[in-house]
Amino acid sequence: MSIRAGVLAAGLVATLACAHTVSAAVSCESLSTLKLPNTTFTLAATVPAGGFAAQNLPAFCRVAATLTPTSDSDIKMEVWLPLAGWNGKLLAVGNGGWAGSIEHGAMGQGLARGYATTSTDGGHEGEGGSFALGHPEKLIDYAWRSEHEMTVTAKALIAAYYGNGPRFSYFNGCSAGGKQGLKEAQRFPADFDGIIAGAPGADWTGRATQSVRVAQIMHKDAASYIPPSKYQVIHKAVVDKCDALDGVKDGVLDNPKSCSFDPGVLVCTPSTSLRAGNDESACLTPPQVASARQVYATMTNPKSKREIPGLAPGSELGWATWGGPQPLGLGADHFKYVVYKDPKWDYMTFNFDRDIVRAEEIDNGLINALDPNLKPFFDRGGKLVQYHGWNDPQIAPGNSVQYYTRVRETLGGASKIDASYRLFMMPGMAHCRGGEGPNTFDALAALEQWVEKGKAPDQIVASLARDGKVVRTRPLCPYPQQAVYKGSGSTDEAANFACKMP
Repeated sequence: MSIRAGVLAAGLVATLACAHTVSAAVSCESLSTLKLPNTTFTLAATVPAGGFAAQNLPAFCRVAATLTPTSDSDIKMEVWLPLAGWNGKLLAVGNGGWAGSIEHGAMGQGLARGYATTSTDGGHEGEGGSFALGHPEKLIDYAWRSEHEMTVTAKALIAAYYGNGPRFSYFNGCSAGGKQGLKEAQRFPADFDGIIAGAPGADWTGRATQSVRVAQIMHKDAASYIPPSKYQVIHKAVVDKCDALDGVKDGVLDNPKSCSFDPGVLVCTPSTSLRAGNDESACLTPPQVASARQVYATMTNPKSKREIPGLAPGSELGWATWGGPQPLGLGADHFKYVVYKDPKWDYMTFNFDRDIVRAEEIDNGLINALDPNLKPFFDRGGKLVQYHGWNDPQIAPGNSVQYYTRVRETLGGASKIDASYRLFMMPGMAHCRGGEGPNTFDALAALEQWVEKGKAPDQIVASLARDGKVVRTRPLCPYPQQAVYKGSGSTDEAANFACKMP
């Protein structure tokens, strides 16, 4: 525990000890006078019902603060405290990308469910990774410190305002927010009782290297580039080959790991070009076939021998993320501002064997959230729900499978972690949301039942909507199980599927 965390914890105990005298007298506005280490309050004001932005929210106490755990820190955070109907719990919400702003939208969703909610900007303002150049403490703030400092402060504010600390504390984030959740479980196992880690960017360096590698391959010459007009061609070929492997033809791959698709089947030949009227839009040139194979390719760090997955079959409609006109900004910025510390770094100079080693050694667990030892978190009763879309075109879904597998192996097998950790791989879902498969679900409700009632999520029902109407429901199953059709009834209804081992 940090010195600051220890001081705040002591203050929290003192606050709770005199809660019966403080809770009735404390007003929202008076929270700005609360004395906490390295904390400057910039706002403490009551927001009336419907009075915040365009969100139709209940009335709440809005508190904003700046945290300075180091001389170069500038962590902005907010805590929203319901004026009525507080459910007695805290919900912290994560960021996306390089952070840079407070997630008011996600906070509002938590507030509407009765939670006291909190969010941080990650220690800097604005998108992109340039903040890290020459500011190692700000990079640490972004990597893990801002979330922990925010959580300690939020709990102290809750105790001061309500006279009680939260009965349960949850974290919910996707992408970079999913990484933040895993980082919390790994570094600060006492911060949260339950964590939702969606499509986590846990292998930050791996995603950066894979995205830059694919961009370089796509743009090494004009012939190697795959234009968006061909994404559907490749995707259709994948679905045609592998859709029925799960027993149901529904346009979605339930387990892309079983799909042995080779883009070479789409190579343009004299006969295919002739059938298309000498139009090569329905096939791939040999250089494009080579590029497509590299998008799927799993690479290996030549020094550590750690495998770094490529994108999965089914992701093709989103290939502009890694293979568009410019490299993925998150990946390029990591090399510019963290690895090489040169804003003029050119991705065409990238060398995978050299740069993955350099990136991992420089990171040394700073941003990456790959530590598989979750035993301290599990031992104190912590529950982890992780999910990832198989069609994710930004963070390879194989990363989540890989991390889950390593945790399982580290802690002694599935029987040792099933009571604490469930991974849900989502057929057809893109990055955090959207896609062709069911992608709307309530992970927080499932986590609450697990933490508070001891009911583990053996499945979570997800839905797919088109034009505002639900057209399909399907159970999400704990990995490595998958949804198997029972053999009768509509294949668009979750009740007709069971979670089984493939």
